[in-house]
Amino acid sequence: MGVGEVKPKTSGGLRLRGRLLAIVIAVTTVAGLIGAVVGSGQADARINGTGGVDEFWINSCGMPTGNALGPGNGNGGVKVRSWHRPGNQRTVIMLDGMRAQYDFSGWEINTNIQELVKQGINVVEPIGGPASFYTNWNAASNFNGQQAPYKWECVINDRLAPALRARHFGTKGGKFAIMGVSSGGNAALTLAAHRRDLYYAAGSLSGYDFLSAPGMHTMLRLAMLDVAPAPWNVDAMWGPPWDPRWYQNDPSMLLNQMHGLNLFVGSGNGLFGQYNALPNVFNDLIQGSTLEVLAFTQAKAFEGLAALNGINIKSHYGVGTHAWGYWQDMVWSAKAQGFFR
Repeated sequence: MGVGEVKPKTSGGLRLRGRLLAIVIAVTTVAGLIGAVVGSGQADARINGTGGVDEFWINSCGMPTGNALGPGNGNGGVKVRSWHRPGNQRTVIMLDGMRAQYDFSGWEINTNIQELVKQGINVVEPIGGPASFYTNWNAASNFNGQQAPYKWECVINDRLAPALRARHFGTKGGKFAIMGVSSGGNAALTLAAHRRDLYYAAGSLSGYDFLSAPGMHTMLRLAMLDVAPAPWNVDAMWGPPWDPRWYQNDPSMLLNQMHGLNLFVGSGNGLFGQYNALPNVFNDLIQGSTLEVLAFTQAKAFEGLAALNGINIKSHYGVGTHAWGYWQDMVWSAKAQGFFR
């Protein structure tokens, strides 16, 4: 179902919604049964041609930083790298994916989106958080000896946002845009829905935006077991599958809190495109294609449910797998469609 005007609910409309949900669940379940782990795409070369990068630290809200298994990185905080120009009137916070590193964000390593700073949009990249989903965890992950639970919602909302305001980063009415890739995509939507006072726009690129679909909890469990340096326990994040926190962090369950947000979703179709080449063909085929088919069904499901709730979403669908080059193109597509305005 395309995005457009929503008619008043009737018995026919309810039947249509039921059919849509049935199709969405069936497609998502089939994609989930393909059986890959949720991760980030291939790495290319680090690109940083903008200049003027600023690196600073913010309080970590007590969570481990620098090394997921250790007490911290010696700085007592989370590293942030940003591209900022005086006069810019917009700022976007860019979240990484499942395999986030502690030196640089995957956005800086693999893309050119820092160039947005030259077009009036400051770019902010918090560093770290592998397998975190950029959320507050219930407990530390006991599978890998994590010493304290992740507190990313605290870090981004309560530490990073005030730090950006103190540094006079441009905002729209005091609010920021937030985008993420893969697991950071559904996190961006959730963070924005929870804190409408902080965000005016949210974007999910190949994210998992319908976590209540059958099989998704198992998919995330498999994903956590595959993220270095050691397996992560998904139950430490939001609890067991029946815990209400799973629904509180499912973007598809938060649509009633998203009216008025500038929303964007993007995904490839799982087919090889211009960014798929040796020596990554095997990983692109086994993981990248499978993951993107799942992300595609999730994005379409979320967009369809949003339409039923009277919410219009900007989108970008094209040829591609679960890889950085395609996510870079999605950001520029969002820019062209007025996502940051």
